[in-house]
Amino acid sequence: MLFQLGGPDSPDAVEPFLYNLFCDPDILPLGPFGALTRKPLARWISRRRSKIVAHHYDEIGGHSPIRLLTERQAERLAEALHPHVEARVFVAMRYWHPLTAEAVRQISGSALDHLVLLPLYPQYSFATTRSSLKEWGRVYAPSRPPVPVHVIEHFYSHPLYIEALVEKIALSLRQFDRPADVHLVFSAHGLPLSLIERGDPYPRQVEGTVRLILERGAQISARAGDHGAWPATHALCYQSKVGRQKWLEPSLAQTIERLARAGVKQMLVAPIAFVTEHIETLHEINIASNRCLWRPSRSSPSTSKPCTRSISRPAPKRKSSAWRSSG
Repeated sequence: MLFQLGGPDSPDAVEPFLYNLFCDPDILPLGPFGALTRKPLARWISRRRSKIVAHHYDEIGGHSPIRLLTERQAERLAEALHPHVEARVFVAMRYWHPLTAEAVRQISGSALDHLVLLPLYPQYSFATTRSSLKEWGRVYAPSRPPVPVHVIEHFYSHPLYIEALVEKIALSLRQFDRPADVHLVFSAHGLPLSLIERGDPYPRQVEGTVRLILERGAQISARAGDHGAWPATHALCYQSKVGRQKWLEPSLAQTIERLARAGVKQMLVAPIAFVTEHIETLHEINIASNRCLWRPSRSSPSTSKPCTRSISRPAPKRKSSAWRSSG
């Protein structure tokens, strides 16, 4: 069972998607009064934000590609497992279809030997991994006798994940004449500091991913005898802040503007907490960050790295459905 956040599949789905998102107590913790105030507050926030969020989706084709790409990943995973085990792979989205309850109905009545729960969030967080697994626990009724369940809580440091990221970064660096002069900007989804204060391990795991990427990239360059093939400078930043709470910093926009003011001419933005293209990569990185750079006061171009599991491409026109996945 693959878990993802999900995303609206049409303009009309934007507001209910946001409502589901902000109804999640792991996203919007409200203390002892949450049971009374969460739904009215989620309704107010979703209505207030739906217009601008719908505009962002409109700029990338009118919908999120995350379901299509995740289902393609599920197909590829089943194919890869086939020589070793007879596996069926399902998808459970947290905030939009196919919702977790729908995925549970898909497997109900199936004769299962084992059940593997794989959240597609490389780094563990209360707001993503824990939330998805809690929702699974809420709607899934184990069979009798119960099937053995295996949970993969994170893969931020897995050698194959690090290798995949390094491979994609190295491929993107070929666009530059002097890769060593490129400033590598690692971007991860942001998180409120209130979650960190409660023990969320997310930022530590993000930093671990960055450290391992840098170590592996340097090793490959040294082995090839080309020390100028890997960037000498890097930065880590966070994106997608919502609301007035204090979040992890610096933000993606702050980082890009700071580097531009410092005279950095070439940047490679590498999202390291996403395994498919969606609104955070296609709009926030590919569109919004480049608008930031190309304001009249800015002169430093940047290039966005494709996500590890999909091919980064210009956002399609409004009614296009031309999304591709490299698996």
